[in-house]
Amino acid sequence: MKRILRGLFAGALCLALGAQAAVEVADVRFEEQIRLGTNELQLNGAGLRTKVFFKVYAMGLYLPARTGNAAAAIAAPAPRRIHIVTLRDLTAEQFADALVEGIRKNHDDAAYKALKPRVDGFRDALLALRSAPEGTVVDIDQLADGRTRLSVDGKQQGQDIEGSDFYPALLRIWLGDKPADATLKDALLGGK
Repeated sequence: MKRILRGLFAGALCLALGAQAAVEVADVRFEEQIRLGTNELQLNGAGLRTKVFFKVYAMGLYLPARTGNAAAAIAAPAPRRIHIVTLRDLTAEQFADALVEGIRKNHDDAAYKALKPRVDGFRDALLALRSAPEGTVVDIDQLADGRTRLSVDGKQQGQDIEGSDFYPALLRIWLGDKPADATLKDALLGGK
């Protein structure tokens, strides 16, 4: 009997440890830890972006340390990563316009005006894709020096965006006062 109980306990422990190794959202796997350059980042949360009844993308947020607070996540030090996997075919214009709209909704006129040249550069880099078919992997990284880098399917897209204030502006799309999806915001902050 002891042997059976030990076996069951060991099996349950292995399952529990394995379950912590990654998180799955809509069949997209998000590792608990990743490396960005020489830095280790923690999965803060992962969730699903839906629009009407459609699954649009799965997204994970990686930070140096986990937090359940939106303001703390937005202000977290670099480096950090937004990891997105599209779950349906999108045009680059749909994807880019949604991001620009999210930035616009979460900034007053003066703040948006200061960001606009960089928002336009980021939008142009996305538009160069033309399409983001289902399964496209989009990584938006804030590098240790504060620059923002866009990579699509592992390849850098466009030039790095200067200024340590740009990445927090992007994060406000999902974590700001007017998030693109409130359920996704909660998931990115470690909620279910």
